[in-house]
Amino acid sequence: MAIEEKWMHFCQESQYESLEGRTVELKSMRGEILNRIENVILGIVTSLSRDEAPILALPDRSNWDNTSFDSSIGLQMNLGSSVTTVRSDCPMSVDKFAQIMRIFMVIYKLVQSNSYATKRDIYYNDTQLFGSQRNVDIIVDDISCMLKVPRRSLHVLATSKGLISGDLCYMEADGTRIDCRSSTVVSAVSSNIAGIRNIVSSAKFVMIVEKDATFQRLLDDNFCTKLSPCIMITGKGVPDVNSRLMVRKLWDTLHIPIFALVDADPHGIEIMCIYKYGSLSMSFEAHSLTVPSVMWLGLLPSDLQRLRVPEDALIPLTKRDESKLISLLQRPYSASQPDWLKEMEMMQRSKVKAEIQSLAAIAPDFLTNIYLPNKLRYGGWV
Repeated sequence: MAIEEKWMHFCQESQYESLEGRTVELKSMRGEILNRIENVILGIVTSLSRDEAPILALPDRSNWDNTSFDSSIGLQMNLGSSVTTVRSDCPMSVDKFAQIMRIFMVIYKLVQSNSYATKRDIYYNDTQLFGSQRNVDIIVDDISCMLKVPRRSLHVLATSKGLISGDLCYMEADGTRIDCRSSTVVSAVSSNIAGIRNIVSSAKFVMIVEKDATFQRLLDDNFCTKLSPCIMITGKGVPDVNSRLMVRKLWDTLHIPIFALVDADPHGIEIMCIYKYGSLSMSFEAHSLTVPSVMWLGLLPSDLQRLRVPEDALIPLTKRDESKLISLLQRPYSASQPDWLKEMEMMQRSKVKAEIQSLAAIAPDFLTNIYLPNKLRYGGWV
């Protein structure tokens, strides 16, 4: 069984297995990761012994030609994808080569000692070498893709930016009990989703909320208990990996509908597509990040006409919006969702967009007391 398959099996079954069994399986995975890193280092040593400049080959995570679409998974990286090379003897890439080797060394020590570090920790380990946090973030994902292992199995964690609330209780990996059921409680999404266990919820659905401001408004209006028990989660815009992992965890565990509430603009649609189909840069890990059952609850372009949202609440599409919309229409997954396609084409024809907050132009409480209850009661999603 491949290591990525072992990791998925572990994440799904860990709450049912004995502690001893989990320990043995984790040791096995750690051993495989160490072997893969050692093989990379062996290749470098071999090149040096031949008086050749070492070269690292990284899968190209920015090339659409390297991905394919599967409706049950989303965007996934193809086997034998094209690569980009990082040479140790090239002035343009020697710094990146050194950065990669340093992070390999850190990861090896973390896995070997069964300890963890955040990407922020790694950056501050040598700020002069890395130059920026973004360089560390990209390289950690490159290494994950190169070794064909989930990023979290490298023992590198990322600080979560997402928030979650609603009818949900669970246990963190360190034994901390998280209770999100109070209408005033907002919990940060865990940095170790795989370690979450003992999930308890009576929620009827999960609602992904694009923006933190809308999330807070719904929280203030006690939305999670007014209509029916539910769970709300926001990645505060483009979601981080932990927010996506959490949505997937809830879907796998609770088997309830997942809805998305995003702005009626190309940016909001793309964010929703990341949750549903995945992203180009993380397509190598699509099997554990995507939730193909995500449904578009709102705000729909057709809602703007149907509800007669005042014109002064609508915003003209910019050139950048139009380019993003064309890109979305051409994505490999768009054809699989004809209703989504119609909504995007409607936006393209109308040349306007709207934020969720535009519904307040109809009535201050329209979103919480009328729009969402009717949508959920009468099936107004696509």
